[in-house]
Amino acid sequence: MAADNASARDAIKAALDSLGLTYEHPEPNAYLVRLAGEHKLATLTWLIAGEHSLRVEAFFCRQPDENHAAFYRFLLERNTRMYGVHFALDRTGDVYLTGRLPLSATSEAEIDTLLGCVLTYSDETFNEALKIGFASAILREWAWRKKRGESLANLRPFEALVNAPNHQDQQKKSPA
Repeated sequence: MAADNASARDAIKAALDSLGLTYEHPEPNAYLVRLAGEHKLATLTWLIAGEHSLRVEAFFCRQPDENHAAFYRFLLERNTRMYGVHFALDRTGDVYLTGRLPLSATSEAEIDTLLGCVLTYSDETFNEALKIGFASAILREWAWRKKRGESLANLRPFEALVNAPNHQDQQKKSPA
């Protein structure tokens, strides 16, 4: 097993170096990789070589504020189409992308594929998940920034939510 573990560590390091990714190596068998995205600006991903498997774990987002059933259903429906990792919850309801790979299958190519999957699933799913589980917070943040003249640049993907007819009706009813 020690040989498999050492070769997995070598494969992880070689893959991260050849991909030019920013990473830390805080423990002998653990690497923390920063994956830069477009929608989710950064996804911190752990690659941990255990005794029998390589574990992949990336924080996706905290538990939703609202629409819990729709939020979790949205993520679970994606699990059926995903390779290598899947959405999972911790005890508090926070969401992670997790996966396992046998140490014997750990190679530069497979690590590249897994990290690509983590980045793709995290980035492509992020804004829609936020719309479902954090709409009220997004609307409050938009209103606060607009009132103060702050930048709305990183909230632009949610402009349709702000301009939705049901939200427009609520704005007309509420005092300014």
